[in-house]
Amino acid sequence: MGVQAKICGITTPEAVRAGLDGSAAYLGFMFFDRSPRNIAPDAAARLAAPVNGRAKVVAVVVDPGDAELDRIVAGLKPDLLQLHGKESPARVREIVSRTGLGVVKVLPVAESADIAAAAAYEPLVEHLMFETKPAKDAERPGGLGVPFDWTMMSGRRFQRPWFLAGGLDAWNVGAAVAASGAPVVDVSSGVERGPGLKDPALITAFLDAVRRA
Repeated sequence: MGVQAKICGITTPEAVRAGLDGSAAYLGFMFFDRSPRNIAPDAAARLAAPVNGRAKVVAVVVDPGDAELDRIVAGLKPDLLQLHGKESPARVREIVSRTGLGVVKVLPVAESADIAAAAAYEPLVEHLMFETKPAKDAERPGGLGVPFDWTMMSGRRFQRPWFLAGGLDAWNVGAAVAASGAPVVDVSSGVERGPGLKDPALITAFLDAVRRA
């Protein structure tokens, strides 16, 4: 199997279509008020209707409460939950138990030591995602379009396929995969023509580049 890709922060039918036509393995919908990609569960469910098993639907949340989780899971019926906040291993265990869904836990990376946090989460989750650690004054935990040093991931082995995220686009994803060895890549702002505005042509270009990686 080649490198797989996730298109994250989808808000339009055209972005869904481009992702499916390009054989994206995962399509992500963002539930976070401060994100320009924020979407309501019922709107996400309408967009996800054509997916029909062709890709995995991912609900992206940031330190969600139980009521928020219940609302999103009931509305979207995602395949996976992506936890993009400061959820502890204990909270991840609670979420898995409550929802019965697999989890993608995002870990922010600025230096090699940050990757060590994966050990506490790995037994609990379906996937790990390594994303650029945001600045302390950042309003959002991701989707900021900034890469980290991909070579820090080279040669590392995890129990399940892991995602590389942060600053990827059609022009650098090949180099990112070569430097990191990532089996799955995640893109959001790198396929946008403006904040939260996915460009189907950029999605197609990104997925073409991933196939060549």
